[in-house]
Amino acid sequence: MQRSRTISIVIIGLCCVSAMASACASGTTAGSIDIEKVAQPPDPAPGSEYTIQIGDLLDVQVWDQDKMSAKTRVRNDGRISLPFLNDVEAAGKTPVALSGELETGLKAVVLNPRVTVVVEESRLLTVSVLGEVAKQGALQLEPGAGVVQAIAAAGGLSTFAHKDRIFVVRSTPQPIRIHFTFKDLTSGTGKAQLFRLRNGDVIVVE
Repeated sequence: MQRSRTISIVIIGLCCVSAMASACASGTTAGSIDIEKVAQPPDPAPGSEYTIQIGDLLDVQVWDQDKMSAKTRVRNDGRISLPFLNDVEAAGKTPVALSGELETGLKAVVLNPRVTVVVEESRLLTVSVLGEVAKQGALQLEPGAGVVQAIAAAGGLSTFAHKDRIFVVRSTPQPIRIHFTFKDLTSGTGKAQLFRLRNGDVIVVE
């Protein structure tokens, strides 16, 4: 299953490269939005409280209620299944926020429920790096990784890389092609430093 998902990501990335070829030939960044013009950083900066992701393994403990406690993995629809509760949306929430929601839901069956949620296992981030890098293909990175970490994991830029033409192609929640420069990524300031990759992102170095 994982192998099939990885192959699919690479194929999607190759299609994106083909679609960008005409823009490369004209020397433009048509269809792209510069990272500094993005209204808000797409994801929290490093050090922010962790948000639960699809594939994470959660340890949900209800104090003094062993039958209501469980270890559960976040499904592809972003939900988890727990005893005495219908499916609960978990992806995108912090453990503290999810704990509060579970306590509210359990009040119908438990007096003053106390719930703790611990992320026991984080799913690795799967992205693809294509174009002028030493090693193209799918990579697995730690959650919270940025573009620089992905390029480094791909062996760095090739001799022919155009340092002003680095893109992240993202398909959800809506298709977007975000433009970076190498200077943006290594300056230590600006929105490029706050940008965090998501599962399925394709990094293209032209």
